[in-house]
Amino acid sequence: MSAIRGRDTKPEMVVRSLAHAMGFRYRLHRRDLPGKPDLTFPALRKVIFVHGCFWHMHHCRYGRVTPATNADFWSAKRGGNVERDRRHARELRRDGWKTLVVWECETRHPQRLARRLERFLRQG
Repeated sequence: MSAIRGRDTKPEMVVRSLAHAMGFRYRLHRRDLPGKPDLTFPALRKVIFVHGCFWHMHHCRYGRVTPATNADFWSAKRGGNVERDRRHARELRRDGWKTLVVWECETRHPQRLARRLERFLRQG
């Protein structure tokens, strides 16, 4: 577990690179916001979370994997991550922030992801 990074992961770097190439500037991992969003766009009041499919139980083939050993522990841990994500998103929306979750599997298709980021960041 200690080898699992929480920041500067490859999927996060892909999202950061795309946002920067579009001309958007952002802050990283703001501790004063719920959930410490991966990218924060203060002037736009928008945040982006980059979630690993396995750790946050995405509905893709990577997130549906069930560990063979210690299954109860991992189920509880991953379920806790999902619940915490929901709570943080709710708190951010209540405080006037718009949120976007980018899944690890989405970073495998950069052109499609770029269009999604563009729509999110350009809309009012």
